Amino acid sequence: MKPIILAIVIYLISTFNMNAKETPQIKVTVDSKSFLVTTYDNATARSFLALLPITITMNDVNGNEKYRPLESNLPTSAAVPPKINAGDLMLWGANGLVLFYETFNTSYSYSKIANMEDASGLKEALESNKATVTFELIEI
Repeated sequence: MKPIILAIVIYLISTFNMNAKETPQIKVTVDSKSFLVTTYDNATARSFLALLPITITMNDVNGNEKYRPLESNLPTSAAVPPKINAGDLMLWGANGLVLFYETFNTSYSYSKIANMEDASGLKEALESNKATVTFELIEI
């Protein structure tokens, strides 16, 4: 009995470690400033990753986010988040890419793509009304 339990524990630990290593990360670059975002494990994020690398001009919306419609729709799993955090990368509707640079509450629904652990300097990097942003997959 003990060898079976040990085998199950080892399997679960190895599966957890593999999944942790497989979480793709994206480098977001605005001018010469780069930020690291970690993707969620969902269809929206996987479809966005398939578009990379891309460089786009994003327009300011509401003084708290940059927005750009994508050329094609992505799968969605929209929900109202408890809070928007600076550094969240989300999809509004089926093709509206949104990069938030402020933290606030919202009643809008979004599909999660990725989040930034450290958004220090993001707001300053995105300060122009139209920001050129590059998204590229970091190979692990």
